Amino acid sequence: MNIKKVWNIITRILLAIIGFLAGFFAFQFLVDRQILKFSNQNLGLGIKIFVSIITALILLSLSGKIISSLRKVLIEIEKEISKRPLSQIVITSIGLIIGLIIASLISQLINGFNIGFVGSILSLLVYIGLGYIGVMLPSRNSDSIQNFFKTKIPQLMQNNSKNDKNKNLQQFIVDTSAIIDGRILEISKTGFIDGVLVIPIFVLEELQHIADSSDPVKRNRGRRGLEVVDKLQNVNKVDVVIETKNYEEILEVDSKLVKMAIDQNSKLMTNDFNLNKVATVQGIEVLNINELANALKPVAIPGEKMFINIIKEGQEENQGVGYLDDGTMIVVENGKEYIGQSREVIVTSVLQTNAGKMIFAK
Repeated sequence: MNIKKVWNIITRILLAIIGFLAGFFAFQFLVDRQILKFSNQNLGLGIKIFVSIITALILLSLSGKIISSLRKVLIEIEKEISKRPLSQIVITSIGLIIGLIIASLISQLINGFNIGFVGSILSLLVYIGLGYIGVMLPSRNSDSIQNFFKTKIPQLMQNNSKNDKNKNLQQFIVDTSAIIDGRILEISKTGFIDGVLVIPIFVLEELQHIADSSDPVKRNRGRRGLEVVDKLQNVNKVDVVIETKNYEEILEVDSKLVKMAIDQNSKLMTNDFNLNKVATVQGIEVLNINELANALKPVAIPGEKMFINIIKEGQEENQGVGYLDDGTMIVVENGKEYIGQSREVIVTSVLQTNAGKMIFAK
């Protein structure tokens, strides 16, 4: 006997049992509702059994068509499932389970009202409805769900790992002036910053406000700052964190930066001279990009000779002014008559100022 015949026999027996039970409980329901009344209990029992046997025989006689229909349905289901990837099947199955769990909870709530047969019908409809929703919603959005698990979950885990790692690194809070300056991007690319660049949300808001300015100069500076932030986030050699704490009770951005640096025991990175002084007074370590740039400029020694292009007149009489490649200003005594020409000059002295070095020559 092959499996197909065994399956047919088992199915026919199950259908006969289902038919018998359906007739039995349907008859009992009519008796309980006093739709059918019998003065003789034995007569009622005999009719109940007879009706149950009749319904069993009806289902048994229809078993061939029912089995054939079931087989066609199962084949179609199998074909449909085989077309879909395993991940979508898993997602749909989970959706169905969740839908049925919710339906079970709602069904218990409905049954608590003791509304009898109506409650059973409502419970059945709830199971069908939520089961359908549980299957269809994940099925139609399977791509989005898969993308979430493929990208968002690993990204969240990576971010958590990065945050744990960042807690052990030195943090540098970056202000608006350092971002607009732009040199922080090149410094970051070199790998010299051993720590985390923290950009507060209120600094981003200030950059956006500057970028929306009606003044074209300010607008360009703000847009440049936003571009620098975007590029910084793509630099592999430094971690960039956007700090969402805003200190709403403090109005001035500089005061917020100082407060954040104190609270987080962080260093402050700025080009703002006044902010530099205020932070230093309060014991905050400040990294000034201008000071770094000045420290890296080549040192000119008195008596050293160099060729420069004298491009304009100086403030004093007969002075000419030229610049080195790094932007260092050279003031040349008696250089006025050589404006527009390249001449060899001799360094006489070097003056260090907050704005940088100035070289005097003749």
